[in-house]
Amino acid sequence: MGHDHNHSHGTDNVSDGVLLWTVIVNLGLSVFEFAAGAISGSVALMADALHNTNDAAALLIAYIARKISRKGADEQYTFGYRRAELIGAMIQLTALILVGLYLVYEAVRRFFYPEPLLGGWIMAAAGVALVVDVITAWLLWSMSKGSLNVKAAFLHNLTDAGASVAVLLGGAAIVCFDWTWVDPVITLIIAGYILYMSSGMIRKTSRILMEGTPPDLSLKEIKEAIEHLDGIDNVHHIHVWELDEHHRALEAHVRIGENRQSHSILRKQIKSLLDNKFNISHSTLELEDSSDAHRCGDEAMILPKGYNTNTTLEP
Repeated sequence: MGHDHNHSHGTDNVSDGVLLWTVIVNLGLSVFEFAAGAISGSVALMADALHNTNDAAALLIAYIARKISRKGADEQYTFGYRRAELIGAMIQLTALILVGLYLVYEAVRRFFYPEPLLGGWIMAAAGVALVVDVITAWLLWSMSKGSLNVKAAFLHNLTDAGASVAVLLGGAAIVCFDWTWVDPVITLIIAGYILYMSSGMIRKTSRILMEGTPPDLSLKEIKEAIEHLDGIDNVHHIHVWELDEHHRALEAHVRIGENRQSHSILRKQIKSLLDNKFNISHSTLELEDSSDAHRCGDEAMILPKGYNTNTTLEP
């Protein structure tokens, strides 16, 4: 299995002022849309305003999290503060799911209790919102490629832009055909998209926070690759996880064969293999002689499914 060896952090050179500016713009847009929604009676416009308010909060979280994540390691946080951005992403994604569920409730309620709507106000407000959303999403695009947290914020604005288009078309349908039912239908579409996108990203964020194995890595393949090296008899107690989106870590016990090289040479070879082939830049290796086997109980070993502790590979 091939692995891209990319250490780019993506967002390091982008000004935090962009994030701060988008927070202010989204807050202003939210106030405008709330007012327009109240005047026009449009639940879709109010939904878009609520979504924009959540965007502003999400972007503020992204701004604060980026600041925190740049702090270096210290005695209390020896791996540094890299996961601050992931925590920020989890908070905003959870909030986004709650917003989506509320929109479903409000849309269903409007089906049974329709209210008069002012299509002209809806179209005007949605048009302004669309322009702002497109500009904000464009500013966040370059930042979203290297950060789950900023990517979540970018997706917020991208969904807002799509929602604004839908609300704009809905306003036109109300003006031209008096189709008031279009408003809650558009709201349900917006809510469905919010829930779909958020659920996928929250699974990815949760996996990193739970220290799950990166999905593109195979413990079996890592074990086989290390055991192919000269002087390696067996690899066990393998743990692989991600510190954040850009840093992977591994710890493993490595049993050395009879005709072994020095520990320092073997350790260097293994670390080089892990870094170059699997993009694992941080590894902790415990090298064992055969006499150490009794201290490392086989029953506690974490191995790829289908492997036994005595597995060796032909060179």
